[in-house]
Amino acid sequence: MATIEARGLSLTYRTEDGPVHALSDVSLTVASGEFVSLIGPSGCGKTTLLRVIADLEKPTGGTVRVNGVTPEEARLRRDYGYVFQAPALLPWRRIESNVTLPLEVMGVSRAERRARAQRQLEMVGLGGFGRKFPWQLSGGMQQRASIARALAFDPALLLMDEPFGALDEIVRDHLNEQLLALWARTQKTVVFVTHSIPEAVFLSTRIVVMSPRPGRITDVVPCDLGPQRPLEIRETPEFLRIAQRVREGLRAGHSYEV
Repeated sequence: MATIEARGLSLTYRTEDGPVHALSDVSLTVASGEFVSLIGPSGCGKTTLLRVIADLEKPTGGTVRVNGVTPEEARLRRDYGYVFQAPALLPWRRIESNVTLPLEVMGVSRAERRARAQRQLEMVGLGGFGRKFPWQLSGGMQQRASIARALAFDPALLLMDEPFGALDEIVRDHLNEQLLALWARTQKTVVFVTHSIPEAVFLSTRIVVMSPRPGRITDVVPCDLGPQRPLEIRETPEFLRIAQRVREGLRAGHSYEV
């Protein structure tokens, strides 16, 4: 069974200035254990598609299933974790308490919450930082804490909305390496929104190229680079070949911007 299956998905917003067509006839299947990136220009519907999968937006046409059920049912079953563009940590709570927040909502015992928080913080390289407040951590560390929070209840699916877009290139490279290692260890299914072609090629098993609004899928590019991907792989002919195909897909959709 596919983890995500969208068929003929569309979404139109009604505004005072008339309808805004955000998605048009999007069909996509994501298998268990895949790392799928969505790439395209600003406003093309990448985040909207992610939010539809997460039941944060309702489609106006087509169907979508997450683990065989509707997005609403998947949300109520807590089938996925969601990582936003900004860390969205509560400044008055320590990092450990931010990570345990969804577990508190679920009614998990205090001892179990602390044990899970410690495990997830260790997994994202933040062991020993649980008693810090968000303002005492760098931007990259805060984003890692938000990933730990999304993983706290051990969802099989992780939805990530351009989580590293605001970080500098050096920190972003480091977090890309850490995320790839985390995915390899956990074998979770990941859907990842990005504007960066190198980031998409480095992380993904497949890249979904989207057109300007209304968002359509113009190409799906396989990334057969294997599980071991040092940063140096970005200089290899195979990596550059995949990146070039993504660029061509963006140009074909009239969405590539220099």
